[in-house]
Amino acid sequence: MITVDFSRLELHPGFRVLDAGCGQGRHLAEAFRRQDVHVVGLDRNPADAVKARNLLRIMEHEGEGGNGSWKVFVGDVTSLPFSDAAFNLVVCSEVLEHIAEDARAIDEIARVLKPGQWLAVSVPRFLPESICWMLSKAYRTEPGGHVRIYRRRDLIRRLERSGLTCVSTGWAHALHSPYWWLKCLVGPKNEASRLVKWYHAFLVWDIVKRPWLTRKLEKMLNPLMAKSCVLYLRKDGGNGSGEFAAREKSSD
Repeated sequence: MITVDFSRLELHPGFRVLDAGCGQGRHLAEAFRRQDVHVVGLDRNPADAVKARNLLRIMEHEGEGGNGSWKVFVGDVTSLPFSDAAFNLVVCSEVLEHIAEDARAIDEIARVLKPGQWLAVSVPRFLPESICWMLSKAYRTEPGGHVRIYRRRDLIRRLERSGLTCVSTGWAHALHSPYWWLKCLVGPKNEASRLVKWYHAFLVWDIVKRPWLTRKLEKMLNPLMAKSCVLYLRKDGGNGSGEFAAREKSSD
């Protein structure tokens, strides 16, 4: 499931891309498909890092990559093992809400990004996430789970304090919000609910097949109930292209 819209970003041959908190590698794989792009993933979960490596290894073997290179490390987003200004693009998708010291993580992400280049950040949207917290105590207290809910304007302010400028925002995955509400209603660890199983099967089918009807429906619903809020930012100090000159007003 891809949350970041790579068509909004400028990825050129030779660019280095970091996925900070890469999980099992979904955004790494999307970047690796670009021609001559060098991708680096980092995640604190060793099992997820192994899965990300296996995914990229398979892509490379089957010729699905763009002739670039890849590496995946186990590490902590609050202490990135990379030099200053090492990357042309940093992706941090559905990560910050898990981190107690999120200000430190934001500073680290900004540090390793080259001036004038892009950062894409996504977090759960305030209203759908608040409904999950209201429906289930187990959801909001699960070890390793979400430790906070961001309002969009507040997260933008936090990011901009680290020398970044938010130039565009977006929504993603409206059809996933009801799935998580259902899971919270029946219990996040309840594996027996037929309704949850059915909805999960529907989401998998939708991700694989991407039929035009559900794509249109999700586009219509995203402004109302998107599961994720996505921010596209530039690090100050570069010339930039001015592609997204207008700042967007924030309501949540």
